[in-house]
Amino acid sequence: MSPSRRYDEFVAVESTLVPVEEYLRTTYKPACDYIDGVLRPKAMPTWDHGYVQGRLTELLNSRHGIKAASEITARIRDGKYLVPNVVAQRSDRIQRPYPTDPVLLCVEILSPDDRFSEVVVKCEDYLAWGAEGAWIIDLQTRQAWECQTGGRPHEVTDVLTVAEFSISISDLFAPLD
Repeated sequence: MSPSRRYDEFVAVESTLVPVEEYLRTTYKPACDYIDGVLRPKAMPTWDHGYVQGRLTELLNSRHGIKAASEITARIRDGKYLVPNVVAQRSDRIQRPYPTDPVLLCVEILSPDDRFSEVVVKCEDYLAWGAEGAWIIDLQTRQAWECQTGGRPHEVTDVLTVAEFSISISDLFAPLD
């Protein structure tokens, strides 16, 4: 797949468009990304997915200078709001109620129904927005990737890194083994 493809290319055309104001005031289960009026429901997470999402948030929050949270909407551009599984911001740059400017890190944890190629393109969107890093975590294979602007994701076998912060993959997956 070409690194220049955008996440919104994967979105099926719907007959009913949702106004952005409605999207922002509505809680969707499962959470939905919003792309130019079209809702794209995220895959329903499993127990392991939710557990690792919480574990990663905990590990990131234990680093001085970072605040992380899960399932936070991020405005990538006007008309495009994505919901990464985990968002990390620098502690001195917290954006409320949701990020509108690039953040430190966006993380996607694969659910069984996710297509890897779609998640890669979503991470490319985060990086094109200006996020300093984007990671993909696969619970089934216990693999992790760091995404790079204009390149293929790089598989990481020991430590995931963004800026001056790092997380050990063995620390992340240990509770599942």
